[in-house]
Amino acid sequence: MSRFTLFDFGVSRVMASFHQDWIYDGDTAADVVAKHLAESVDEEALAVRRDARVLGGLPSPTLEVLWEAGSQYMPAFERPGGGAEWTRTVAGLCEARLSAHSEVHALTGADAEDGTACLDAVVAEIEEARFLTAEVRSALTDCARHCTPDLAFRVLLRAVMCAPEPSLSAAQYARMEAIGSALRYGEFVVDSVRYLVQEP
Repeated sequence: MSRFTLFDFGVSRVMASFHQDWIYDGDTAADVVAKHLAESVDEEALAVRRDARVLGGLPSPTLEVLWEAGSQYMPAFERPGGGAEWTRTVAGLCEARLSAHSEVHALTGADAEDGTACLDAVVAEIEEARFLTAEVRSALTDCARHCTPDLAFRVLLRAVMCAPEPSLSAAQYARMEAIGSALRYGEFVVDSVRYLVQEP
């Protein structure tokens, strides 16, 4: 059984909303997230809420590193009140979106998996991404160990795409594909970084 979408989902999908032209989607960062949730299926809102809730256990500075690493252009955190407050805001927006629908079912099957069995593989790939700063790799590792390996891996993929000079070897990409397969991702989740593979 596969996940509810072939594409990225959850907080990592929200991160993708913050690109150079994000302001055209809303006056504030919260408006952008609210718009994304309003245009999404229930499963996406549930996935974002779950990710935001587990992220809530991390320190605010670590959250800021993760949000900035996974976004092309994240607004300054002084405005949304810091990483912890921003993450709570995202969770609250999910609650508002879900409460507007009377029949929202819980995530089940592959959508409910957290990737615990993939922890060591995810941490290893984080360490292999040497073009990411040590601070980003440390935050991703904390996410894998204290949130879920699934979330950390999706944010890793976003961070890879947003890094200044990213590149992947064929072997790295093959390992990422194997992790994505184990996590039962849709075909376009890991595929989003395929273009960064350097041919030998």
